[in-house]
Amino acid sequence: MQDTSGRGASRRQVLAMLGKTLGGAAMYHGMASLGFAQPSTFSGPLRLDGAPKGSHVLVLGAGMAGLSAAYELRNAGYQVTVLEYNGRAGGRSWAIRGGDRYTELGGAEQVCHFAKGEYVNPGPWRIPYHHHAMLDYARRLNVPLEPFIQVNYNAYLHSTAAFGGQPQRYRTVQADYHGHVAELLAKAANAGRLDGDITAEDKDKLLESLASFGGLNKDMLYAKGFPSSDRRGFDVAPGGGLMPRAQYSAPGDRAALMRSGLWAHLAVAHQYEFQSSIFQPKHGMDQIALALYRQVRQHVQFHAKVTKIDQDARGVTVTVEDARLPGQGIRQVKGDWCVCTIPLSILSQVDVTAGPDLLAAIGAVPYAAAFKAGLQFRRRFWEQDEGIYGGISYTDQPIGRICYPPSNFQARGPAVLLGAYMFGPNAFEFSAMDTEERLREVVRQGGQIHAQYEKEFDNGVTVGWHRVPWINGCLGMWTEQARAQHYDKLCAIDNRLVLAGEHASFIGGWQEGAVLSAHDAITRLHAKARATTGKAT
Repeated sequence: MQDTSGRGASRRQVLAMLGKTLGGAAMYHGMASLGFAQPSTFSGPLRLDGAPKGSHVLVLGAGMAGLSAAYELRNAGYQVTVLEYNGRAGGRSWAIRGGDRYTELGGAEQVCHFAKGEYVNPGPWRIPYHHHAMLDYARRLNVPLEPFIQVNYNAYLHSTAAFGGQPQRYRTVQADYHGHVAELLAKAANAGRLDGDITAEDKDKLLESLASFGGLNKDMLYAKGFPSSDRRGFDVAPGGGLMPRAQYSAPGDRAALMRSGLWAHLAVAHQYEFQSSIFQPKHGMDQIALALYRQVRQHVQFHAKVTKIDQDARGVTVTVEDARLPGQGIRQVKGDWCVCTIPLSILSQVDVTAGPDLLAAIGAVPYAAAFKAGLQFRRRFWEQDEGIYGGISYTDQPIGRICYPPSNFQARGPAVLLGAYMFGPNAFEFSAMDTEERLREVVRQGGQIHAQYEKEFDNGVTVGWHRVPWINGCLGMWTEQARAQHYDKLCAIDNRLVLAGEHASFIGGWQEGAVLSAHDAITRLHAKARATTGKAT
């Protein structure tokens, strides 16, 4: 892939293009392919034995990395102080509820008017089954989980340039794609074009499997009839008694389907991160972070903006000011060691006493722009009118996707869905609008999929992550070159300072990466503390 200058496009450019064209799921797929995302390596709860007596660790940041570090260090016997910029714990593990206020860079303030019990997760919103560290904390801290529905065959796939702009049911796109591909391959096999690649016996098994896979009829065609309708749906569904008899549906045109590009979204369900089961904490993604916070609350100091991190051979001194009163409430907090989980987008603006390798690594990682919108509607029209219970609809419009709540099905009254999730240029464009204009445009675009949007819309909130004051971005975007040059140096202990967070992991953008990074950092720090002091409890 080339850019307009003729030079090879960078990985960041590739991901930005993926985010612009196919949205966050495709962007994540690109991240996984390029080494940004890897499986969890969690092997069980930490055992940090023999903490040096009286040793004090400063933890900067009360997101998932900082909270998990503080919790494990406290359990190991360390004295812990957590310094957090915000007036709440959780960092990006954040849920916005009715009555919450949020002020972004530039001063625009939003007040959430969601009904009681409704919320939106502007940051993380899913926990895959193989994110074992996050699931372990949920189990140990008694945080109830519920299923997150990633794929709903009754949701929509939408392209403004295909099928007259009319959204198509996921199931019909998938059935037609599988059916047409199966028919083409069956024809190739029957015409002898696979001879030499498969034996006669294998050919019979292949044809049998293709008929099953694609819903082909006895003539090995993907045609109107029961096998295809049983996958894509009926024009008139089977009923009872003297109701109208079932009517089969006609498969869609193969060429139109190929041109539509809607088939690209079918791969989401097959990606490692999105294979069932997927979970979410009941009542909001922040519930696990808040459960950790309750364990260490006496050690957490809020509204503590870090302005300087100084260290020498004896310890670490962190200068903070009151985040609510810039330039005021300045004080210093001292400790023997420091675990810094501040995002690199912010840490790169802080005066840090560290070696040149670590300082260069801190400045080497840009952060992605992302945008989410939570919309409250007066009723669950997606369930009541269209039979969509959870899952995600995808569109080529900038909003990217619509995610339906996977809980409280058939509840009466208002409900909140995720009305937009976008990366890259689209995120910049939407965040540049004023808050009311953002909502109007999100509702307008969503109305191309659901005609009920405008009539049923009640209120909403939006978050453009590059305008969030305490991070200025969504996640760290490593390039292959930057990882090779800086990653190990970023993670290495510098004297008495070690960094942790999703940016210091190969599972970027996920809470699991933040937690595993913290576990690894404090394990190495603990070993160094014991070796340095030579005295243990």
